[in-house]
Amino acid sequence: MPNYLGLDGFRFGWVAAWIDERGDHGFDYSPGLTRLLAIAHARAMIDMPIGLDRSGYRACDLRARELIGASVFLGARRDLWTFADMAAANHFYWTHESKGRGVSAQLWNIRDKLKEVDEIMTPVGQATIGEAHPELIFWNLAGRVRLEPKTSPRGREQRIALLKARGFTRIERWLMLRHGTGIGRDDLIDACACAVAARDSTHSVGDGKTDPRGLRMEINY
Repeated sequence: MPNYLGLDGFRFGWVAAWIDERGDHGFDYSPGLTRLLAIAHARAMIDMPIGLDRSGYRACDLRARELIGASVFLGARRDLWTFADMAAANHFYWTHESKGRGVSAQLWNIRDKLKEVDEIMTPVGQATIGEAHPELIFWNLAGRVRLEPKTSPRGREQRIALLKARGFTRIERWLMLRHGTGIGRDDLIDACACAVAARDSTHSVGDGKTDPRGLRMEINY
């Protein structure tokens, strides 16, 4: 049976969750993305921008923000990781674009992972590896309504229930097993959501455009 793979970044690397059509499922983690992508899979979804617009304001991000709010980061660009610090990056973007077109601390902090994904991805690779956003996935699974914040006990319960209903019956046990690994609770939950999207997703947001490297700029859910 083919595996469907979901990936999310965490402090020390990447966490992957997978599920197959019989319901078998598991998770793993690694400092680098390459080993996890080597896990045999029919389709994979990763919570990281794929396809980077020069302006950092992709149509897919703007549309996703309309649907689920500010959990969608804006400003991902291919030169982000070339700056010495966030202040230098924002000074450049504000000067050459406009005030407010900078990057957030959250986006700045994932710039190395953004670079890692960008170095791996090719237009051919997008046939089986896509970009997803966990909150957009949960919004869709919940009947296209926003859930409580994922940091709240109720929001966490909602997300776990949605994952269990779609085959991740061991998710609560996994959340205990992650202790000592550095994997955040939300990172593991989000990787599972991406795996569900890898198996089930038929929807995406975006305008059909590709970036200068020919990568489609779309978010699957």
